[in-house]
Amino acid sequence: MKRDYEAVFIFSPVVEEENRNTIVERLKTIIESAGSVTNLDEWGSRKLAYEIEDFREGYYVLINFEAESSVVNELERVSKITDSIIRNMIIRVDE
Repeated sequence: MKRDYEAVFIFSPVVEEENRNTIVERLKTIIESAGSVTNLDEWGSRKLAYEIEDFREGYYVLINFEAESSVVNELERVSKITDSIIRNMIIRVDE
């Protein structure tokens, strides 16, 4: 059963744009394996509320998507092993 989700990924500010775009494309591919991306919004560099891994700012990417729960598990797994992503949060959007 497909549900609506919203995911925010915070990238390290030292990651080059090309590498960041590659990772975002990888995340989109994971979502599209069992769902679809409804919106992708790059917020750009923003100051963090608190220091994460010695960084005071991060590059934010918001992805709204519709997918099965297995996709969320895979996104969480990939986010944890990707050094360029310093934080992520995925929530289910209630209707």
